[in-house]
Amino acid sequence: MKQFREFIENIELTDIIKLVFHSPAKNYVYKKVVARPVEIKGDIVMQFEQFTDKQVFHKNVSTDDITDVIVSYLSGGFKKLMFQTKSMDYNIFVVDGDVKITKTKAQKSAEVQSLEHNKMKQYLIPESFIVEPLIDLGIFTKDGKILKAKYDKYKQINRFLELVNDVIKGNPSGKLNIIDFGCGKSSLTFILYYFLKEVCKYDISIVGLDLKQDVIDNCNLIAKKYKYDSLKFIAGDIKDYTPSGEVDMVICLHACDTATDYALYSAIKWGAKSILAVPCCQHEVNSQINTEKFSIFTKHGIVKERISALMTDAVRANLLELNDYEAQILEFVDFSHSPKNLLIRAVKKTTSESQKAKAKKEIDAVLSEYGIFPTLYRLLGYKLN
Repeated sequence: MKQFREFIENIELTDIIKLVFHSPAKNYVYKKVVARPVEIKGDIVMQFEQFTDKQVFHKNVSTDDITDVIVSYLSGGFKKLMFQTKSMDYNIFVVDGDVKITKTKAQKSAEVQSLEHNKMKQYLIPESFIVEPLIDLGIFTKDGKILKAKYDKYKQINRFLELVNDVIKGNPSGKLNIIDFGCGKSSLTFILYYFLKEVCKYDISIVGLDLKQDVIDNCNLIAKKYKYDSLKFIAGDIKDYTPSGEVDMVICLHACDTATDYALYSAIKWGAKSILAVPCCQHEVNSQINTEKFSIFTKHGIVKERISALMTDAVRANLLELNDYEAQILEFVDFSHSPKNLLIRAVKKTTSESQKAKAKKEIDAVLSEYGIFPTLYRLLGYKLN
């Protein structure tokens, strides 16, 4: 690998167009990794997309660490790397620990994109848009420039919009009825309304629910200020709310502990076409979990806490599958920004009886072994087989 390291270090990062790692080792967690240079806050970094069977994870790597990361993928993960630069195409093979490199001149048809284009194309609300909520939140200046201190928040907002957009882009009706439970100050709610109404031109209605009357009053004043006529906020609990008409989407962001379960239960009960939930603190399973066989997971507090949170969301995803949803657990924000970085996204879809039986069996095995009885399982009326 020494010669390969020297090869990597002699290539300017700005000359790289794309890296594609493929042919993974057996049982390697990633099936493919794609990397491109991008510009973030004036610095050039390498952005890696890591693909598993069902998910994709992103990470940005500085120029100082890029060689170590590339070598690590080839040392134990992948057998092949396609390395494309502006002038040359390299094919790199790992055979019995040795690295072999072949090269050809870059094809004339290869598209050489600028770093600025790579940066801009990622965002559904690009810089230069004049978006009142983003200005009031201090993320954009009045002329649409992103404040450097708010860049991470800006990326999080666009990530959320991407996740929503993936769900609704196939909606032929052009109408959307959305319930946002536990809306709080509703920063994302206002931006979502702007994106769907002004950018996507949907005929949209959003209702935000929260238990705090003062928060609701303030949100209604802001909606009036922006003239967001189809956005209203109501003080109340989702358990007591009855929607008017069909529900296209239920959003539940950072609802504490079992509040997420009640939101998911209501969404299922209403037959919502899609659900996006970002769980927050999760105490229920952590307080119940008890296992002798796997006590290694419970003897350290921080491990127990994280295992409990992951277990809670895995069970929720299976319960959604049991109720005719295709459920995914996705990375919402980078783990370095927040450990509460998972989003459950579910889309209404008929689940086969064999899939349901498998999902129920998996749930019951976990519940039996760890002695837990989650709220959503109870609300849906299930019992251990």
